[in-house]
Amino acid sequence: MTGKSFISKLKSKHKGNAELFPYDEAKHEAVIRCSICTGEQVAGFRSREDGSFVGVMVIQSEKDLEGFKRLYRVDDVKKIY
Repeated sequence: MTGKSFISKLKSKHKGNAELFPYDEAKHEAVIRCSICTGEQVAGFRSREDGSFVGVMVIQSEKDLEGFKRLYRVDDVKKIY
């Protein structure tokens, strides 16, 4: 799947006109927040300034994680609990 088709698919899941999170590597860290109770995983960004988290995508498979990395052009995504 190409980058454009992935983004189109993502936007279609979110009412067709979703905006991407304005990721800035200097201000945010790409992370996956994992629930120790349910196992749910949400990819998003943690503020380097105050530690707040903004979730942007539920991760249900390795394919979802690869899509998140490609969409936001990140290589390393740390897991937090």
